[in-house]
Amino acid sequence: MSASHGRFVWYELLTTDPAAAEAYYSEVVGWGTQPIAGPDGPYMLFTAGETPVCGMMKQPEPATKKGAPPVWLGYVMVDDVDAATGQAKHLGAAIHIEPCDIPDVCRFSVIGDPQHATIGMMAWCCPPQKETHLGAALPGRIGWHELLTTDWENGYGFYNTLFGWQKADALAVEDIGTYQVFTAGGQLIGGMFNKPAEIPATFWLYYFNVADFDAAVERISAHGGQIISGPMEVPGGSWIVQAQDPQGAVFALVGERG
Repeated sequence: MSASHGRFVWYELLTTDPAAAEAYYSEVVGWGTQPIAGPDGPYMLFTAGETPVCGMMKQPEPATKKGAPPVWLGYVMVDDVDAATGQAKHLGAAIHIEPCDIPDVCRFSVIGDPQHATIGMMAWCCPPQKETHLGAALPGRIGWHELLTTDWENGYGFYNTLFGWQKADALAVEDIGTYQVFTAGGQLIGGMFNKPAEIPATFWLYYFNVADFDAAVERISAHGGQIISGPMEVPGGSWIVQAQDPQGAVFALVGERG
């Protein structure tokens, strides 16, 4: 198993209005943008400095017709996409996109875990010079990954077997119970917990680092988004806020005050 296996390596926004979303995240997070040609149409790279950190494309028409909301999708690096997809199916996952290639870029698949949270798997054809998980504490990078699920213990077992994630601290959090922190390759990368009953579906939530937290929080609403929860302080002194962009995709910000 390689050192990169099990690390989040890419993130993708599937949205109904790419032009509006480009303007929104450029303002709120401070990303730069770089358009490229994708296999299914125009594709936008969001950049932190000169480094691409995530991408965006128009939501596929079948999902739009079914009324699926815009969504952020994370991809985890695996050594063998086909083998990992087969293992995920054996462990009870649904396969939303069978392994396929983006020529000269990567091989990938998309699955729904046994509690129905969607996540992608990827193997680069030509690894980028700068991997996106490096320097994860820097502004514009994705700094935390959070799974809201119905059974975090079974969820952990699934991801531990599939990606090799390991338990770290288990925190007792008011209103949600146990918050299980997990690591990949010895690095703290996220947490998982049982979602409140009022949240209708399981999903992965991604936290984007911002340099000036209070200013970024103000920009969420000023540019048409909506704050769902927070701001609130978390262990270690950082602050978080959970939000929804103008098209309906859920995201979160994390940063320092002052």
